[in-house]
This record gives sequence, C-alpha cells and structure tokens, in this order.
Amino acid sequence: MEQALPPTELILNSPQRSLGRIPLTSMPQPGAQITHAGQVYTVLERRHRYRFTANHYQLHKIELYIQLAGTANDKSWLGDRWVVGDLTCEYNARSPIVRCAVNPEGPCDGCTHYQARG
Repeated sequence: MEQALPPTELILNSPQRSLGRIPLTSMPQPGAQITHAGQVYTVLERRHRYRFTANHYQLHKIELYIQLAGTANDKSWLGDRWVVGDLTCEYNARSPIVRCAVNPEGPCDGCTHYQARG
C-alpha cells in the first residue's frame, strides 16, 4: 500500500515567499520543472519534514524551493541539457538553474557585464 503524499508547499527562492500548498502525485527532483498558476518554475531543493507519531516517523510536510524558469528564448541546449542565459557570454554558468556569476537573476539582454566568450 502506497502512502499518499501530503500537500507540498512551494517556496519561491527570490524574493523568498510561499506560493501556497499544492497536491503532488510524484516528488520532483531538483532541476525538474513544475507549473503552478500558469508559470513554469525550476525545483532548486526539496525538503521533507517528518512527525513522530505512534512510535514511528511519518512524512508530515514537503517543501519545494523553486525559482522562475527562464523563458523559451532564454534557454539553450548544451550537450545533454537545457541551460539558461546567453552561452556566448564569458560569465555564463552553463547551468539549468544559475544564469551567470555576475548577474544571476538576469536578464542577459542589455547586460552591461557582457564579455564575448573567447
């Protein structure tokens, strides 16, 4: 018998605030994308909270720390994964989560720190 998952709280990473609780049928891994209220978010971290009841621990709460995913034209395919930001920039982190070291929140368009990758 499979245990039903408790409601999952979505916590926006920056600015940090709760977006509410949602029911999930599966547990997304960090790096996965989920949709909530018409927006696409990337899962940064998943935390489980347990409660000790009747001599054993039970899963009580799940928290997903998320950030707004980049738009379709803000992503590039690199090898075997999607990465955000402008790949021609020297500072691009080549990551699906972090855009760059200088301007991690973005956007890349019009960034004053742009350096062509050499």
